[in-house]
Amino acid sequence: MVQLLFEDIFGVEQLNPDGKKFDKVTRIVARSEKFDMYMHLDVNTEIYPIEAGDKFTMALAPTLNLDGTPDSGFYTQGWKKSLADKYEYVMHGRLYKISEKSGKVEIDASFGGLLMMLKGDPSNVTNFELDQRLYLLMRKV
Repeated sequence: MVQLLFEDIFGVEQLNPDGKKFDKVTRIVARSEKFDMYMHLDVNTEIYPIEAGDKFTMALAPTLNLDGTPDSGFYTQGWKKSLADKYEYVMHGRLYKISEKSGKVEIDASFGGLLMMLKGDPSNVTNFELDQRLYLLMRKV
């Protein structure tokens, strides 16, 4: 079974805090319910609309294979069941920065130029490694 690196329900607090920079991308500011994590996330809102006040489940996983085996780096849609089948929006990328200050850890990942910053208690993000491949999976609640 696939081991998720992180999963929680987030509530969208704000959209585009620094102003809208791209037509099809919205930066959301969200806070998680269970672990009290703070997140900035760029979402292609042309294909996955999201508004302030929306709630969604967000998971980070190292693979989409349901048995937990590492993937080859290539995704062939539709030929077998995967973790992506349980979610509405999926991105693939790399974790490029892990930093700690004032007792909080911040992890930064890029999903083809769409960025994610996840910040909070270090105990909630112990399974992450620098330059790790990640899948970000979202589903509205």
